Amino acid sequence: MKISLNKMILASTLAAAMAIGLANAAEAPRVGVRGAITAIDGDAMHVKVNSGADVTVHLTKDTQVRAVTLAKIDEIKPGSYIGSAAMPNADGTLTALEVHVFPPAMAGTGDGHRAFDLKEGSSMTNGTVGDLVVSNGRTLTVKYKGGEQKIVVPDDVPIVNLEPGDRSLLKPGVKVVMFASQAADGTVTAQAISAGKDGVTPPM
Repeated sequence: MKISLNKMILASTLAAAMAIGLANAAEAPRVGVRGAITAIDGDAMHVKVNSGADVTVHLTKDTQVRAVTLAKIDEIKPGSYIGSAAMPNADGTLTALEVHVFPPAMAGTGDGHRAFDLKEGSSMTNGTVGDLVVSNGRTLTVKYKGGEQKIVVPDDVPIVNLEPGDRSLLKPGVKVVMFASQAADGTVTAQAISAGKDGVTPPM
């Protein structure tokens, strides 16, 4: 079954969460693709998306690949650079849907707070951890240029690391989340891929 990606939720902010060097991609419509790889055929990757449809995603020499590995809240320290998809609370704080920790080389990626597509009404906040309070729940203060957000992290929320990776991670069965551009003819090209390592499902 094929899918029209125009019907998928746009995810321009996914680029900020997972990729660098994508300034030139702004001209093309952008889509978020979440699912499992079913086959790799040269530079074509076949993905069964979470809706159950099949999508062919093309890879280029510039496609960024990151490994997603499990992390723990106590690995996040003041000064860590993180991203978090979250839902708003009545008191102005956010409740995390997931937290991903960037490697030092990606610090500054997508700095800011913006709408996101993981869940209706969700946001994405990328920034530097200022405070981490674990005595009364788990609350992160995330600071970015022009503001900050307090993000409550429930115990059951997935926390992962984004690590340098390559195409060897892209195999049938691997769960992926990617930022992709869609050409006028409908061709979808991945510009950044987060691939679960050792069975991990990327939560972004």
